[in-house]
Amino acid sequence: MNYHSRKLLKLNLAPWRMATVSGLLLTGLVLVAGRAFYLQGLNTDYLQGKGDAVANRNLTLPAHRGQVSDRHGQLLAISTPVESLWARQAELRLTDDQHAYLARVLGLSVPALTEKLRRKTRGEFSVQRPVTPEQAVKIAAMGAPGLHLRREFRRYYPAGEVAAHVVGFTNVDDLGQEGVERAYQDWLAGRAGERQILRDRRGNTIRDLAPIKTAQMGGNLALALDLKIQYLAHRELAAAIATHKAKGGSVVVLDAKTGEILALANQPVFNPNNRRNYQPGPMRNRAVIDTFEPGSTIKPFVAAAVLERGLLHPDSVIDTPQTWRVGAKLVRDEHPHPQMTVSEIIQKSSNVGAAKMAMMLTPQQYWEVLYRAGFGQLPGSGFPGETAGRLRDAGTWKPVEHATMAYGYGLSVSLLQLSRAYMAFANDGEVMPLSFLKREPQEIVGERVFSASVAREVRAMMETVTQDGGTGTRTRVPGYRVAGKTGTAHKIVNGRYASDRYLSSFVGMAPASNPRLIVGVAIDEPSGGVYYGGSVAGPVFAQVMAASLRQLALPPDAPETATRMTQNTPAAARTDGGA
Repeated sequence: MNYHSRKLLKLNLAPWRMATVSGLLLTGLVLVAGRAFYLQGLNTDYLQGKGDAVANRNLTLPAHRGQVSDRHGQLLAISTPVESLWARQAELRLTDDQHAYLARVLGLSVPALTEKLRRKTRGEFSVQRPVTPEQAVKIAAMGAPGLHLRREFRRYYPAGEVAAHVVGFTNVDDLGQEGVERAYQDWLAGRAGERQILRDRRGNTIRDLAPIKTAQMGGNLALALDLKIQYLAHRELAAAIATHKAKGGSVVVLDAKTGEILALANQPVFNPNNRRNYQPGPMRNRAVIDTFEPGSTIKPFVAAAVLERGLLHPDSVIDTPQTWRVGAKLVRDEHPHPQMTVSEIIQKSSNVGAAKMAMMLTPQQYWEVLYRAGFGQLPGSGFPGETAGRLRDAGTWKPVEHATMAYGYGLSVSLLQLSRAYMAFANDGEVMPLSFLKREPQEIVGERVFSASVAREVRAMMETVTQDGGTGTRTRVPGYRVAGKTGTAHKIVNGRYASDRYLSSFVGMAPASNPRLIVGVAIDEPSGGVYYGGSVAGPVFAQVMAASLRQLALPPDAPETATRMTQNTPAAARTDGGA
């Protein structure tokens, strides 16, 4: 059979169709050839850019974080280079033996490592940060595709838990989380750099091309903290917490002339170098964040308020019965005296006397004195989380609240805030701004709270607190005159004042003739059978103040024989009538 003779198999197309199809095919071929010539011969940047996008990478160069030191240059925070293990999921190829070996090197179980390597991500992810130098050597020797080591910096804190609440700490990404590490994050962190590198399809670096941006080291910080004083405060506070079986406590040491924070210690405490079992409780900076009702430590401000307005004088006599009724509230003194002068009210810590003085003022007048002293507003230290405490508007006060605020109930303060307020008595009526950073005296401008004469008069009253007959005889420092005030406040539990839970405190200054240091101590819930502020917080104050005065080489202002330490006797404990 002749193939061409069959009509059904014969191709019968019009000539114009053949020409059209051939023209389209030829045109397409010309366009493709022209486009290829354009890209490869005339405009090479496009394909080169696409290739670079696959092979070239901008590598981030971490900045070296700045150092933190105390006022004498003792290092408190430094950064050391470390290696960390990263992986790229798309290129990860581990044999069973390599997988098991890597788990042993990292100290993980095989299932735990498997879980770490199963991340659903297209880019890189961290496997372990950091790894030890020994681990890094073993991992590098594996040569496993998809695994690589990256140079990073890890923060180290030489003082450990001693300065933990002041310095704070950084997270795994070297970002400040607490303390000055967080407050001055931008200054300490510096700026990361970038460098362009060439990688093969497995992600391995095959060429270092060029720097894009140089890493800029973070700035250094010199704190006002004196590490020797900080250690003493930490040690004495820990001993007191253990002795009195307390829930916690804080110590603050201020330079009264400059407002610098020389020491700040809390219990419980944490070690910033061990980040595996962080708990929120020990990490709280109690002295800055937590508030409490100040109890009798507020009474010097009541005395200053009435003296400032000329309503009373230090030797003015006030009737002080054991109980005094204000509305439905019965104000009571533990150790009654029929009459007392204003000075004796502070010395004996009379609630009735303090309430009577406060009621001579209008609520607005008393509120203004407390507010000028810094209560109800932020202390201004710049510390993360610092609190303003609680001082309600005077227009909301009831008569009974007006009276109870005279002996420290109905308002709340932090220990840092309370210690700062006492600068008004140490600096002849002026309060200096607080600073965690070392500063020069000429940089400081204070804020006047009281007249110089009133501040001196109240300071003299507080000096009698530490003398025979006062509530703070155990706060004496040999060779120095000391002025201060004890406080013992019931704590609120389930909305009511608990009869067996206390916050014991003492805030004082020395040398009293011209105060340089202010030390505030607060002990939370002592349960060893003694709870008065003079007996619990007082000895901590005395030890910290004595060591701090020696550290600063301040000359004594009193004969040593006149300032002997009082022994811990039941009689001494009973003299503290602070409510």
